Amino acid sequence: MHRFLISVFLAAVAFPALAQGKHPFTFEDMMALKRVEEPEVSPDGKWVLFAAVDVDLKANTKTPHVWVVPLNGSKAGSSASPDASHPASVGMTESREKEIISDQDADRPRWAPDGKRFAFVSTKESGSQIWIADFDGTTGMVTRKYQLTHIRTEADGELWSPDGKNILFKSDVYPECAGTPAEEAACNGKMGEEAKSSKVKAQVFTHLLYRHWNAYKEGKRSHLFVMPVFFWPENDLPPVSRPEEPFNGPRDNVGAFVMIFPRDISPADYDAPVFSLGGQDDYAFSPDGQEICYASNHDPEPAISTNNDLFTVPVNFPASATSKDVLAATRNITAENKAADNTPLYSPDGKYIAYRAQQRAGYESDRFRLLLYDRKTGKKADLSDGEDPFDLWVDSFAWSPDSKRIYLTAANAGESPIYMTFADPRSPLMLFITGGSNDSVTVAPNGKSLIFTRYSVRLPAELFVRDLPDDERFCGWNCLTQFRGHGEDSRQLSRMNEPILSRVAMSELESFWFEGAAKEQVQAWLIKPPNFDPNKKYPVKFIIHGGPEVPMGDEWSYRWNAELFAANGYVVLFINFHGSPGYGQKFIDAINGDWGGAPFEDLMKGLDYAEQHYPFIDKDRECALGASYGGYMANWILGHTTRFKCIVTHDGMFNTESAWGDTEELWFNEWEFKGTPYNNREMYRKWSPHLFATNFKTPTLVIHSQLDYRLDVSQGFDLFTTLQRQGVPSEMLYFPDEGHWVLKPQNSQLWYKTVNDWVDQWVGRQ
Repeated sequence: MHRFLISVFLAAVAFPALAQGKHPFTFEDMMALKRVEEPEVSPDGKWVLFAAVDVDLKANTKTPHVWVVPLNGSKAGSSASPDASHPASVGMTESREKEIISDQDADRPRWAPDGKRFAFVSTKESGSQIWIADFDGTTGMVTRKYQLTHIRTEADGELWSPDGKNILFKSDVYPECAGTPAEEAACNGKMGEEAKSSKVKAQVFTHLLYRHWNAYKEGKRSHLFVMPVFFWPENDLPPVSRPEEPFNGPRDNVGAFVMIFPRDISPADYDAPVFSLGGQDDYAFSPDGQEICYASNHDPEPAISTNNDLFTVPVNFPASATSKDVLAATRNITAENKAADNTPLYSPDGKYIAYRAQQRAGYESDRFRLLLYDRKTGKKADLSDGEDPFDLWVDSFAWSPDSKRIYLTAANAGESPIYMTFADPRSPLMLFITGGSNDSVTVAPNGKSLIFTRYSVRLPAELFVRDLPDDERFCGWNCLTQFRGHGEDSRQLSRMNEPILSRVAMSELESFWFEGAAKEQVQAWLIKPPNFDPNKKYPVKFIIHGGPEVPMGDEWSYRWNAELFAANGYVVLFINFHGSPGYGQKFIDAINGDWGGAPFEDLMKGLDYAEQHYPFIDKDRECALGASYGGYMANWILGHTTRFKCIVTHDGMFNTESAWGDTEELWFNEWEFKGTPYNNREMYRKWSPHLFATNFKTPTLVIHSQLDYRLDVSQGFDLFTTLQRQGVPSEMLYFPDEGHWVLKPQNSQLWYKTVNDWVDQWVGRQ
């Protein structure tokens, strides 16, 4: 304890000195950061693989590479202080991670069960394909790499079977290509070539969801494939296959290579796995490697359905088996639930499948619960509902090696702590493990530590380790507040970005609560500019989060980076209004059918509170900025208050009625506005910003992108036209090559510059 207090004191004394000579965070600094992805622990528990993305701003590229770090690294630099998320307080310890695939792009490394090799995804040859790397566990280096798949429809999302015999991967294929694996491969190759060479690019739609997020489906479905894995001696790799002959297997008895075709194990005319924006896989191997479980939506009209079900299918079929044989052997194990079932994960002992599930059909923001499916009896148990119900969304989760515990993350009051529950349907209980904002939890093979990514508003994702005690002395899930900001139980494993962050000045994140709509407590956050002077007045960037069920808090973002917004002399404010996760499902549900009601009230009351309690805020120089739902709210603000000097609205809904017909995921609009525009028009019109256009006065920057199919670009065009015709000072930033998010480095650079210039123009800085 004394050592801990001394380290905190030294950090507090040292920080002002270290801050000298630092510069405010810049866009170029942000682009120089390495973007660390999920950890993969080696089977022997000695190494942790991960991918990290490098951004080349000049070349306008993002390139992942594979790194490795020893798990038993020094505990020096333990994140013991409340300010542990900042590199200045974790100590300048020597970094032990090393890049082991640097000569080609390499993403999503996954260990083979023997730990002697790992699979990864690379676009070096023939588009996205699966590659194999041989790994020397003594030196921690890659000794050889070779391409495994040569499939015309490309491959990614690989998993290694626990028995080491197969690799599972995803590919977008033509569902009409049925038959044996060889017939399917030939058909997909032919149809792909015909589509590529055709002068006619027109498409015929026969059902909805013909486009999704940023791409048209083009008649393809995402399917899962299984293929056997063979290892070749050094200097005896097979020749590269032709695209219609995807894989050269082992040699036969006369020395010729045997042709092996991947097998489509989800060959129906549905996406399997379901579309995902990231996070845990929606498919998994059983521990014996003989079965796969995956999520797929088989409803007749998926555009209005969130009914993802879990399906199981055997891995091994005779070579002559067809797609009909595979479908006949496939079972739906969650058919009774008409809401979403996702992210299956088998227990190591094979007894259970754990998964996340919602209860209300058509509602994508219903609470995700943690369920157990007993593979022997078919019974299901909800681990989220015990004597002390866990009223938070379950996010990523992982089994302990002994199958007795499940570790999980869940949003709670602006953070994502890690919890533990016992995998026993008779005693569901959630116990708090560690605070902070965490993701991608995995458990060491010996069960004695957790490895995960942690991030904060001042720290992009890095790898952390939390050693587990030998007993069960954890506190309940609702004791989070006494731990917030303290990471004495965790240590930082990777320090990929310390060289950059140690040179920049960032401000602490402060939280405050106020009485919002329905007289309920609402949480808000504030960041001061670097070199803050309490005697000065500062302009405000008032950030409105999207979703609407996507909260803000102590987290890192590359698209809406709060520290970067504060860096050029602004106070940054954001509020988790009604509708935000992390405060119980009732708080989330409050936004349904009330888009411009309680959330707007929360935002205005929260800003009022900040103006009254923080004298350094200049209430005459405030700008509101938001994207997605935040863009909708910015548009709503346009017609309902003139308190802001400017507005930035990115990909926002302007006309609720036309947005219903433009979007692809109809279930979202039909739930939030309780029907369609033709059977509940009053609700759509009640909350449509375009009907308040005569009130528009505030100078507004409109941002929208051509490939945004969640909120069509016409919403932005309609708003900009209205502003111009109303004589409101306005500009529009249009991206022809982006979707709902601006992701290309140089586009992002233009985005930040345009946004900051617009705010400076109307709000100004001292």
